[in-house]
Formats: sequence, C-alpha cells, structure tokens
Amino acid sequence: MDTTQKLQRIFIKGGVLSPGELKQILRMTEELGLSTIKFGSRQDILIPYKESNKKITNLYPTINIDYNQQHDFQNIVCSYVSSDIFPSTDWLKGSTYLYILEQFRFKPTLKINISDPKQQLVPLFNGQLNFIASENEDYWHLNLNLPGWENDIEFPVLVYSWDIPKIAEAIEEFYEETTDISLLFDLINEKIDTNSRTIKQQLEIPFHPFPYYEGMNKMGDNEYWLGLYWRNNEYNVDFLKDFCDFCLESSIGKICITPWKSFIIKGINRKYKLSLEKFLGKKGINVRHSSLELNWHLPVNNTEALELKKSIVRNFDQNDISTYGLNFSISDRIKNETYFTSAVIEKNQVPTIVKEYNVRPTFNVLYCKNFNPNTKEYLMYAQDVDKMELPGLLMELSKLYFEKLGEVDDSEKKQIEDAKIEKEVYQCSECLTVYDSDYGDAKAHISAGILFTDLPTHYRCSVCETSKESYTLVKI
Repeated sequence: MDTTQKLQRIFIKGGVLSPGELKQILRMTEELGLSTIKFGSRQDILIPYKESNKKITNLYPTINIDYNQQHDFQNIVCSYVSSDIFPSTDWLKGSTYLYILEQFRFKPTLKINISDPKQQLVPLFNGQLNFIASENEDYWHLNLNLPGWENDIEFPVLVYSWDIPKIAEAIEEFYEETTDISLLFDLINEKIDTNSRTIKQQLEIPFHPFPYYEGMNKMGDNEYWLGLYWRNNEYNVDFLKDFCDFCLESSIGKICITPWKSFIIKGINRKYKLSLEKFLGKKGINVRHSSLELNWHLPVNNTEALELKKSIVRNFDQNDISTYGLNFSISDRIKNETYFTSAVIEKNQVPTIVKEYNVRPTFNVLYCKNFNPNTKEYLMYAQDVDKMELPGLLMELSKLYFEKLGEVDDSEKKQIEDAKIEKEVYQCSECLTVYDSDYGDAKAHISAGILFTDLPTHYRCSVCETSKESYTLVKI
C-alpha cells in the first residue's frame, strides 16, 4: 500500500492554528498551483512535494515547512482539539495546551504527544514522548517509547506543565547515550532545573467509546462546535479560504486539525449558527456522515486503502451493523507502525518468490485487548485471509465488542485489587512532597531502596528544602 506521490509536511504545533494562519498557508498553496490540501495523522498539513516548491515557499518564512524528505523533524500532537467538547481532566483547560505549545522553541526530532487520558479523539501512546495529564493539577505522566530502547518505560516522576518543552528537549539531547532510565533521568536533572513531583498514583486510563466528531454540536449554553470531514482527505482551497473569512468575521480564534484527517472549530456563538449553516449549505458541504465511516484511520494518499474502506463500510451499512465506540485502521504490515485503533487490518506483503505472478493479497485482522487502544496490546483475530472475508470478520469483531463491553478481565481485577493496597511513605509537611524508598530522590542523589530512616540527618526536601525532621509518616 505504498503511496507513489511524495508529500511535504507543513508543521502545525498541536494541530492548532488561527484562521489568519491557515489563510496564509492557503495563499501559498494557490501560488504552488494546488486546488486542495490534505491533513496528516499527526495534525499537520500535507501538500505534494516538488523540489521547485522552494522558490515559492521561501517567500513565506513564517510557515514551518519540512523541506527534508527523510522526515528528521516531527509535528507535536495534542488534545487541545478535544478540550471543552469531550470528557476531560478537571484542571486541564485549553489555555494550558496553548501555553505549553508556545514554549516549544525548537523543532522536535521525536514524536511528542501531549494528551488528556479522559478523551479518545487524540491517541495517547503513538508518540515517542507521551505526556499524559495526571490527577495532580499541572502535572503529567511521561511514557517513553524511544528509538533504540527495547521497551516503552515510564518516567520516574510527574512532569510540571511548564517544564514539558525543556524536558522534551533534554531527552532529545541525551536518549541516544543510554538505554537506562535512571541514567537518563540523572543526565536531565544535571542539565536543567525542574519542578517535578513524586508519582503517588499510577496512571489510570478509563475506557470511553470513540466519539462522533462531525457536524454542528452544542457546546455550553450559548456556543457550538463544528466538525468537518472529507472522505478522500482532499480539502478544497477555495472553500477553506471562504471558511477562514467566516471565522474571522465571527470572532472564531482557532481552527483545530484532528488525527483523523478532519478539523474542528470551537466556540461558535449562537448568533452565527444560522449563517454558518447557510454558508455550508450553499457550498454543498455534508456535515452528517455516518459514524460507520468516521471511525476509520487510513494511510494518506492511498487509493487502495480508501477503496477497501468504502467496500467494508458499504457492507456494514447493508447489514445494518453498529460499530459505535469502535475504530478501525488499515495498515501496510512492512511499515511496523504504532497502532492506535480498536481493530487493525494489516496487508501482508507478497513473497518475493511469487511477485512476478498475479497473486491476490492477504490480510491479518488484529484487535486490541478489551478493545481499548490504550492497552497497547494487540491480539490476532484472523491471519492470511482474503479481502472478501474482511467485512464478515469485522462484523464478528463488532459483535464481540458489544458482548464484552463493561466486563473486567482477570488482569484488570488484579490491578484494581493492587490499587487498593495502602503504602507507608514519608511526606514533607510544608509542600507535601513524598519520599518513597522504592524511588529514592534522584535530585538529592539518593538511590532507590534507601529507607527514609537511613537518610543522613542533613537531608532536605528537594522541592522546598525543608529539613528531614519536618517529614511525617503517612499512608497512600
């Protein structure tokens, strides 16, 4: 399923841009002779690549364009798009995302995700640095899935919101020097000062059905949000220019690209709702696609994958099948991608020995444990099957999903029981920082395994420098 046309990325930090910024990009694409743009999986914008493009793109220095076809740099993904319209962590507001994104003053070479665990629209774990909001205000868990490291691993402390950019930059500097998290942690602490916190509670990610993200929807008492989606991911430049003008006239400040190759506009005042509906109607824009086709993730610019999806969706529709809460993706197995959907259709490569013959491709069907992509564990449902078998297999999977919905397996039961076990730790009475002997205190060069009672008398809290005597024994 390799695409033959090379694409060039326009980086959009967190998938968030103003109508004015988008309009400038559209002006540039018009000068390049383009009538459409595409959206990428990492909330970026894609245009056809030509070496001659530089003559025009160089005239737009404020547009962050990837000129390197080796893809040395990456776009930052974040769940700002879902804030205020889908379930969210109480303390995490849209303004927090925007402030964090603003502080990134370097071009990341690693894939960075900044996301809320209570939403489903933006994947949590398909980055290499995955910052995931904790229950502690302004603090984040960090899941690392670094190139050259054998397994993904948790960063040993919670990361402060305003430290995210500099910690990400420090990890990029040091991760190739070691595959040991303790050493990486020490290198980072020697390089920068941070306001980290001890992890008191492990990350818990609730399961929510995949949301419907298109159409005009209520947002609070006096506002609406609009999601727009094109089946073929070919977004018309003329329409988008007019739409930007509408946003500017309606005081809409942000346009948000989703990882599902669509975009969302939030905060549409009720007084503009009718005029927006008229505008979309005049342009012939369909804003109520079936959820059967919205819950798919396809490789960009891939006609074969798009046709396969259309065929399966037609079959779903004819059989009156519900896939609410599930999502699907189509992938080329050779690319070794990180998946983030409930079910995956993998296309197998034709063996080299028979490539000269006309051999029908075969597919694998995988699904994630408990149908929750955040488990990151995929199970084989069917292997080496013909394309004609795929609709029936996916319908079986959909029925299995509804049968299992709400059930808790044995491993989850054990996790729940383990979470109930109380643990004794020492806590600073001034700033409530916890000393846990299982982790030690890397900032004070105290190794894991050293009991609090064995700490030297001159030990002080690494956050507020309160003396050891101010700590009290508590249960968590």
